[in-house]
Amino acid sequence: MRLDKFLKVSRLIKRRTVAKDVSEQGRVWINGRDAKPSSAVKEGDELAIQFGQKKVTVRVERLTESTRKEDAATMYTVLKEEPFGTSQE
Repeated sequence: MRLDKFLKVSRLIKRRTVAKDVSEQGRVWINGRDAKPSSAVKEGDELAIQFGQKKVTVRVERLTESTRKEDAATMYTVLKEEPFGTSQE
């Protein structure tokens, strides 16, 4: 599944266009590497997303083409949340 679509379907980011913009700005990493909106996301991948001054790292648990709002959080597990800039990039 495309990165921008996963971010939208999982509701980590509310709109696909915003997900596309965020990844084009270099604020999303898959398994430690810069990710583009079209990058492939697989189960087990670790995504790091910079939201302003916060960096959230999640593990992809499952991929579905669509999901209900209540079930969206089951698509990923939050591994850590930290202020951006504290980890060694």
